[in-house]
Amino acid sequence: MSTAHGTTPGTDQASTPPARRHTARDLAQIAVFAALIAALTLPGAIPLGFGVPITLQTLGVMLAGAILGSRKGTLAVTVYVVLGLVGLPILAGGAAGLGVLAGPTGGFLIGFIPGAFVTGWIVERFAPKIPFWALLIATLVGGVLVVYLVGIPWFSVVTGMPIGGAIGVMSPFLIGDVAKAVIAAGVAAGVHRAWPGLITARPWPWSRAHGTSDIENAGSPTA
Repeated sequence: MSTAHGTTPGTDQASTPPARRHTARDLAQIAVFAALIAALTLPGAIPLGFGVPITLQTLGVMLAGAILGSRKGTLAVTVYVVLGLVGLPILAGGAAGLGVLAGPTGGFLIGFIPGAFVTGWIVERFAPKIPFWALLIATLVGGVLVVYLVGIPWFSVVTGMPIGGAIGVMSPFLIGDVAKAVIAAGVAAGVHRAWPGLITARPWPWSRAHGTSDIENAGSPTA
């Protein structure tokens, strides 16, 4: 016996994932990685003379996304950024406060947040058995490309430098950031081998759409 709209009782509830709440373990992981990123600023920043120093912050951002995934990794980085902007001296070079956003590094700081999200988003598509090469792609795309896509235009606007010149100025950082991506991928690979269920597997958008199409076709009446 069919029901209204041709659906069976409980179908909508079964197809809709339950809302995810943050457990004590989630909050602890977020806090630990926010502290880790802050700790990676302790060795100090190496100034290069044009306002953007070399730091290990990006390594922490990559690790947060690659190990915790998009949701918790983004939250960890957001906590770190917000704490720095409200006055804790945990940003590069011991900087703090909203004034950092008006400087040449402001865009890179903001870019950490989508960078962590993209890193985690990619890694989740390969969970639970995540190969090193997938982690490397994730850290390169999220931790380098996305951060640069936000940071370089910001640097260009703040300094008044043409975008081409800003790209040239940032190029010395690329080798170091690629090295950080390799390190982050290696560390994350070891963590995921030890704790394979740390990140929840997520489907690629096109595979999810294909699955929905198959369900709709299966439920359609035939001639």
